[in-house]
Amino acid sequence: MNQYQQIGFIGLGVMGGPMCTNLVRKSALPVHVFDTSAEALQRLTQAGAIAQDSIAEVARNVDVVFLSLPSIDQVETVCAQLRGAGDRLRVIVDMSTSDVARTRALAESLAQDGIAYVDAPVARTAEAAVKGTLLIAVGGSEALFESIRPLLACMGSDILHCGDVGAGQMVKILNNMMVFMTVNALSEIITIGRRAGLKGDVLFDMLSKGSADSFVLRNHGMKSMALDTFPEKVFPLVYAIKDAGLALTLAKQGDFSPRIAQYTYDVMCKARDAGFGQNYHPAIVQIVDGRAGANAQSAA
Repeated sequence: MNQYQQIGFIGLGVMGGPMCTNLVRKSALPVHVFDTSAEALQRLTQAGAIAQDSIAEVARNVDVVFLSLPSIDQVETVCAQLRGAGDRLRVIVDMSTSDVARTRALAESLAQDGIAYVDAPVARTAEAAVKGTLLIAVGGSEALFESIRPLLACMGSDILHCGDVGAGQMVKILNNMMVFMTVNALSEIITIGRRAGLKGDVLFDMLSKGSADSFVLRNHGMKSMALDTFPEKVFPLVYAIKDAGLALTLAKQGDFSPRIAQYTYDVMCKARDAGFGQNYHPAIVQIVDGRAGANAQSAA
C-alpha cells in the first residue's frame, strides 16, 4: 500500500460509512473524510478518520479518494470540486453505481488534468459492508487495479477486475437488475402460495432447500418479503429504480428490448408512486399481490 500515503473518502452513508470504517481500521493509513452529514462525520472520526471541512480540503490532503454517492450526478459534481483543488490527488475511485457512458466521459475528462479514474461499484448488502465482505467490480487499467487492490480488499472479500473503465459499472448494473427481476419473480410465487393457503415464511424456507434456492430468496425473500418488513434506509426503492433504469439504458444501447427487466422496472415505479419509494425495494410485493396502500404487516 506504499504507493498511496494519504487516503480520502467522500460519502459516508448506509454503505459508504461502514466501508470507510473498514478502510480506516485495516489500511493503517490516514483516511480523510467528508460528508454533508455532521453525524456521519462524527461516527467516522470516532473510528479514527480525519474529518475535513470540504471536498476541496480532502483533495488537498490525499493521493487517492474513494467516492460512495447516490448517482453519477453527485459524482460529477464532486469530481469537479476535486479536480480544482490542487495537484496532489492522482486517483479517484468511484464506488457508486453510475451511468456507463458518463463514467467513461468523466474518466477521459479527468485524465486531461492528470487524474486517473476507476469505477469500482459494490454489490451485496449493508451487512456485508459492515463485515468487509462486499463484492467489488472494478473497471480500469490493470496497473491501476493492482495499485488500489490492497485498499479495496479492506472493504471487500471478492475484488474483480472486469475490464477498462465502465466495465465495473456494467457488471454491477446487471447484477442489480438480476436481483430486481428475482425479487419480482419471488413476489409472484409468494402471492400464489399465500392465496393457496401457504404462509410466506414456510414457503420460502421450503424453497430454500431445493433447486429454487438463491441468495435473493434467502436474503430479500426470507428476511423481508415473507415477513412483510420493508424498512427505510436499506437500499430504498428509488435507488433500485435508478439502477434498473441504467440497465435498461445499457440494453437500449445494445439495440435490445428486454421484457422481464422492463416489466420489473414498471412494477417498481408503480410501488414508488404508491408511496413506497423510501422503503426497502422488495416492497414491490405489495403491488404484485394487490395490497398497495393497505397495511403491509397483515399478510405474513
